[in-house]
Amino acid sequence: MPSMNEQQIALVKATVPVLRDNGVALTSHFYQRMLTHNPELKNIFNQVHQQQGRQQRALANAVLAYAENIDDPSVLNHVVQRIAHKHTSLGIRAEQYSIVGKHLLASIEEVLGDAASQELLDAWTAAYQQLADLFIQVEAQLYQTSISDNYGWTGWRPFKIAKKVKESDEITSFYLTPCDQGTLPAYRPGQYISIRLFINETGLYQPRQYSLSQAPNHEHLRISVKKEPALDNHPKGVVSNRLHNEYTEGAIIDVSAPYGEFFWDNTSQRPVVLLSGGVGITPMIAISDAINASESQQQVHFIHRARSEHVHAFKAWTDNLPTPQFSVRYFYDDGAAPQNHAEPGPFTLETVLPSDYHNADFYVCGPTGFMQRYLTELRQLGIDEARIHSEAFGSGGVES
Repeated sequence: MPSMNEQQIALVKATVPVLRDNGVALTSHFYQRMLTHNPELKNIFNQVHQQQGRQQRALANAVLAYAENIDDPSVLNHVVQRIAHKHTSLGIRAEQYSIVGKHLLASIEEVLGDAASQELLDAWTAAYQQLADLFIQVEAQLYQTSISDNYGWTGWRPFKIAKKVKESDEITSFYLTPCDQGTLPAYRPGQYISIRLFINETGLYQPRQYSLSQAPNHEHLRISVKKEPALDNHPKGVVSNRLHNEYTEGAIIDVSAPYGEFFWDNTSQRPVVLLSGGVGITPMIAISDAINASESQQQVHFIHRARSEHVHAFKAWTDNLPTPQFSVRYFYDDGAAPQNHAEPGPFTLETVLPSDYHNADFYVCGPTGFMQRYLTELRQLGIDEARIHSEAFGSGGVES
């Protein structure tokens, strides 16, 4: 498809003020319209996030960012990569972009009413197609990369829960083995998989993403899932509670191939700082496991913050990481537990970072508040953005 002309670019940019004021109304109308006409797509979207309006707000922000940068969408490449990894983990296909485009453009016309001139609709048609083509291209490459590994796959593959291990009062590990008894791909430590469960109450499949909590091996995949309680007007985790309460050893679940652009850079020789909060420890365990098993001589500073010792997962494992290559510090928000070698939390980075931190690679993962605080502190300390790698967890995983 030919690129957008200057008039079309100007028309799209002119809608920026409207999107700032009415973006959520537009995306809410869009989701309602699309899921009414194409209810099969409910099996892809997190219905809890739909009910809470999180997906509507996220899409509104994404559409606004695209409109603001329509003359140079390349500045959004990092965001495109992150979303594309999530799309491929959910099995989204090229033909589904036509469905989304149809309902998005119809929503623009219906919400804007008389303000939606034919010229504006044509401009947004071109803009959407430009974005869709970009995602389709990136996702096709990710699918191809997945199957280029002799043991990779696309779409959903049935796995058996071979073993469940309780890691803390909230977190349980699930060891997953392929039902076809095939071998597993060599994923990058820090990446995640999607799983999906059938929810009887709604008659829908519901997918969730969970980080792999172990370095690659050819026997099983391991995820470590926090059982999410009802909290602050949010319902308990639909998928996480079922995994903990109803899915016993031997149960079958659908699993995607590993994806994600948060992973250990095994080509770097710089020191590594791992900053994790709560269940955000899971990808850090995979990264530490991989570094420990490799010939890397990188110095690793593992800094973990938890609410208390009762919800601190994997402590016995990290206690046994070899020194002096690994240094490990724990912080508990309910106060120190000296018998567990923990310190009172929270902490400020200036007080805990090693002396060589300006030369380090940083990996940060945890709940939203944790991420906001420590990413801000890293930038205030002047850390180069290229050396800050982050994965934001919702309740229970990469996505709740």
